[in-house]
Amino acid sequence: QVQLVESGGGLVQPGGSLRLSCVASGSIFSINVMGWYRQAPGKQRELVATITPGGSTSYGDSVKGRFTISRDNAKNTVFLQMNSLKPEDTGVYYCYANIRASTNLSYREVWGQGTLVTVSS
Repeated sequence: QVQLVESGGGLVQPGGSLRLSCVASGSIFSINVMGWYRQAPGKQRELVATITPGGSTSYGDSVKGRFTISRDNAKNTVFLQMNSLKPEDTGVYYCYANIRASTNLSYREVWGQGTLVTVSS
């Protein structure tokens, strides 16, 4: 069984910073793309950022220049550094990863339970 566990969410004032972490554990042969999505109250889930095993990144337009995604392949961990936070960044942040549990299985998407980020004064 593979699971993703996020941490680092919380309450922060506008202009502040937070760093989210997500660790994959369980039966893991290899991990392809990892990333973050978020869902604000009453809105659809949207892409925040993704990163390949080689370090290529992509970002949603609303976070470009403020958020940075990174990963530690040896520790099966992905990070999201969030700077210059705005109230509209408030939401539940979900980690995901494309994981292959063994050589005879295909990659499948695995999602974390989410961590709440609240940006408010």
